[in-house]
Amino acid sequence: MAKDRYAPKAVGDIMAGLSGRLASYAGKTQGLSSQQTILDDFLGETLSKKCRVSNYRDGTLMIAAVSAPIALRLNYLKMDMLSHFRAAGMVELGQIKITANPQATQRLSATNKPEQKPVSKRQMSEQTADYLSAIAADAPPSLKAKLERLAQHGRKK
Repeated sequence: MAKDRYAPKAVGDIMAGLSGRLASYAGKTQGLSSQQTILDDFLGETLSKKCRVSNYRDGTLMIAAVSAPIALRLNYLKMDMLSHFRAAGMVELGQIKITANPQATQRLSATNKPEQKPVSKRQMSEQTADYLSAIAADAPPSLKAKLERLAQHGRKK
């Protein structure tokens, strides 16, 4: 009798099939994390926030930069970076490819939250309010009402 491929499968059988793949994903993630640490050591604090190791396969290390100018700057450092990685124990590393990936900004900013700038409150001077009232005197009716309302904000103190 033929095996029914649509028959329900036991959860244990499904998890057994996934455990090998999950282990390989965990190993690759750990490898990328260690490579990111080596990259951070080489680049320093400022530049390392703007790029990340995206993949390593067949002796090629892929680095994603947040913009084209950052990718260009990393390309200038590529040979020194290659020497640094080899000195850190990655002797099988043959080349480094750097790409500009604007979507990397979103991924990097999720881990590094930007600083919020304080909002400065601007205040209109009394003289500016007088100028607006003078302009409103000769303006068409629709603009006149708006300019007078704006001038009122300068007079409230």
